[in-house]
Amino acid sequence: MDSESIINKINQHKTQPNLRFKLKEKVQQFTDKLFYTLFDIDTPVEENLDVLERLFDELVELGCWEIDKPCKKVWESYVVKLPEVLEKLNLDAQAFVNCDPASSSIEEVYMAYPGFYAIAIYRLAHELYVQGFPLVPRLMTEYAHRQTGVDINPGAQIGKSFFIDHGTGVVIGEAAIIMDDVRIYQGVTLGGLYVAKNLRKTKRHPTIENNVTIYANATILGGKTVIGANSIIGGNAFITSSVPPNSTVYHTSEIKIKTAPNVS
Repeated sequence: MDSESIINKINQHKTQPNLRFKLKEKVQQFTDKLFYTLFDIDTPVEENLDVLERLFDELVELGCWEIDKPCKKVWESYVVKLPEVLEKLNLDAQAFVNCDPASSSIEEVYMAYPGFYAIAIYRLAHELYVQGFPLVPRLMTEYAHRQTGVDINPGAQIGKSFFIDHGTGVVIGEAAIIMDDVRIYQGVTLGGLYVAKNLRKTKRHPTIENNVTIYANATILGGKTVIGANSIIGGNAFITSSVPPNSTVYHTSEIKIKTAPNVS
């Protein structure tokens, strides 16, 4: 097969007219600039908001290809939400300081904790998700996912003072609801009990009420599953039904150790 035939066949199979990976690159640039604008003390806010608006206009051009979903005015309603988002993120950072004995300063949380970074990008993406901006919120949270190992769908609803320790392997589904002062450890999944496309617009993922702690590798599934306030879910627990408030749930396993006698 000659080169012209190869080129023609590849072009023939490139069937998605809106699949521009430049959008993915621009979302990453926008996300980085947004994070620095909110947190870095040497980054001028006024100047960067102008830069962010220009970057956002590029995202609109690349990502809003559906005529019935106009995005031009989303920036105006999005930017006014940023102070409120920053206030929530500062509460999250303080929760990290309060919950993790290994944290030596709040600056360490902002700069070194993958759980905090994942929460920050989630909160920034969630506001765009709520306004119906297509694709970009998911690209933002997937950018954080690649860097942290924490997968939070931008559609999830998360309350104040949220803490994710270590972070690797945490999965929070689109329809999950997490209330205030919740603490989650590595490997936790808040997912769906069933996987089917017709469940797209249903409450597929669990609700976690106030002041719940979920330890490492626990799995909580199902849209009707509610973990009651002030409960503790132990490591490796597998839960598919609701738990009353003030409960402790734990997984037990049998460990046997055999030691060979008189081994020199």
